[in-house]
Amino acid sequence: MGYVGEADTTQVLLEGLARLEYRGYDSAGIAVVAADGIASRKRGGKLKVLRSSLEDSPLPDSSAGIGHTRWATHGGPTDENAHPHLGDDGKLALIHNGIIENFSALREELAADGVTFLSETDSEAAALLLGRYVRETGDLTKAMQQLVQRLEGQFTLLATHVDHPGVVVGACHNSPLLIGFGEGENFLGSDVSAFVKYTKKAEALGNDQIVTIRASDINVTDFNGKPVTDNKKFEITWDAAEAEKGGWPSFMAKEISEGPEAIRNTLRARIEDGVIALGENETLTDEQLKNLDRIIIVACGTASYSAMAGEYAIEEWARVPVEVELAHEFRYSNPVLTENTLVISISQSGETMDTKMAVQYAAEHGAHTLAICNTQGSTIPRESDAVLYIHAGPEVAVASTKAFLAQVVGQLLFGLHLARVRGTMTDDEIRTVTADLEALPEQLAFTLENADDVRELAHWMSDTRSVLFLGRNVGYPVALEGALKLKEISYIHAEGFAGGELKHGPIALIEPGQVVFVVVPSPRTQPTMHSKLISNIQEIRARGARVIAVAEEGDAAVLPYADIVLRVGTTHPMLSAVLSVVPLHLFALELASAKGLDVDQPRNLAKSVTVE
Repeated sequence: MGYVGEADTTQVLLEGLARLEYRGYDSAGIAVVAADGIASRKRGGKLKVLRSSLEDSPLPDSSAGIGHTRWATHGGPTDENAHPHLGDDGKLALIHNGIIENFSALREELAADGVTFLSETDSEAAALLLGRYVRETGDLTKAMQQLVQRLEGQFTLLATHVDHPGVVVGACHNSPLLIGFGEGENFLGSDVSAFVKYTKKAEALGNDQIVTIRASDINVTDFNGKPVTDNKKFEITWDAAEAEKGGWPSFMAKEISEGPEAIRNTLRARIEDGVIALGENETLTDEQLKNLDRIIIVACGTASYSAMAGEYAIEEWARVPVEVELAHEFRYSNPVLTENTLVISISQSGETMDTKMAVQYAAEHGAHTLAICNTQGSTIPRESDAVLYIHAGPEVAVASTKAFLAQVVGQLLFGLHLARVRGTMTDDEIRTVTADLEALPEQLAFTLENADDVRELAHWMSDTRSVLFLGRNVGYPVALEGALKLKEISYIHAEGFAGGELKHGPIALIEPGQVVFVVVPSPRTQPTMHSKLISNIQEIRARGARVIAVAEEGDAAVLPYADIVLRVGTTHPMLSAVLSVVPLHLFALELASAKGLDVDQPRNLAKSVTVE
């Protein structure tokens, strides 16, 4: 985060970093331009360690400063490796997101000139080089232009200098940076949450751009110094309070509770008279959609499991072949792409590096691109042909919950729209599904209000060391998502399997007492799969497994075979993932809480993976 203005700079930076800490929380630091030079403080550990240090020994007043919270790449999370890094004999401070791939050569060059390094990071090389260029040019912005020509990799940089008080300069290459426009003050941040408390007016920098902010003006150029005037400003649609806990014990608990509202917001103004009505920026032209012969959905982690749930629905409704690819594997597999291929990307942040690179690859090879995203002004939507925002609101906890629900619903909306355009579903058939879609928030709210059995189960199992999950059809990605949540925040072994795979190896894991969650299909709408999964349950129970079934209301057939049944509402089978995943989210939350773990900031993880 960067700030220039007359407010308490240290406090503004600390508040911004608190809202950015979900992006990384290994260490944190700030630097301000004081009357007698750069004043900097940085500490390994979470932001509270830095805050405590500043309470004991405050930094001087300043009208300009930069702050950083880190997810370690080069060098461990120590005081020395924390940002900011200093250059120009301590007269300059720099912070960096991303990875500088040629840092080794740069460090060797600087070392040959007698420069001493104080950290193990790639970022310090950038700070020291920038200091050299400031001495040569006498101008911080021009020095930044020179620096970015030397760097390889992906990066966002912010810098401030004693000789240029009241100025912060930023640059970005394949890494996000946004401007916040205030009154007599201006802001920079890697996410709008950094400054949403102070202003709703924002602008995302394009790739390879440099911004110079002062309290009274903002100047944007490309890396060569050419003025940029065509970046689009936007209004932030949520309040800072939405990114706060609001009395909840954790952000994850709060965000699970917000699932019904997230679905309502995703659906809002997109269903008219029971038929899907997507805006003109949310899809491609009807002609382009009619000509599609293949859809590829690219995503990572939880988003990839939402993609798998969406795949079933889009393919069934629109009758277009759909496949899900992990974004980090996509461009390395030399995929076959044509002008009739649609690549759908799914990313909560819109900055997931692997997904962003997959979108760029798809566009370069002639495919259409559609982004399903939660974050305004982020890079992936800007670089896609069309974007369907899910409007789930800020999601701070590292383990995604409400965004998963909204991502699935966003795909369902697109699938129904595509089916209507291609004539594979009638309006009446679509209305049948949209009626169930519009009922989801209320059904989900009922599940959340009656979740005491999930909480009791989680506390009873707090010492469990391994949990397995089974599912079929849309229940399979739900099983994978349930296992991922448990791994992410509880640090125990968990695996998800397709039910049909059980006899192909995983059944060897079953031993007496092994806990297995089974996501049971509806006996009303999927009787064949229901009976097959009941057979799976019998197989594992015969080997001593303890079975916890997630089953719809009224499914009596599962009762003789399950030790515990967690009930969810009845809905269209393609929508069932939205309901059946919530008990698994709750279970992971409660089990991790019972173990005394930090559910919002699990070890080794960051919310948005912005490096490859």
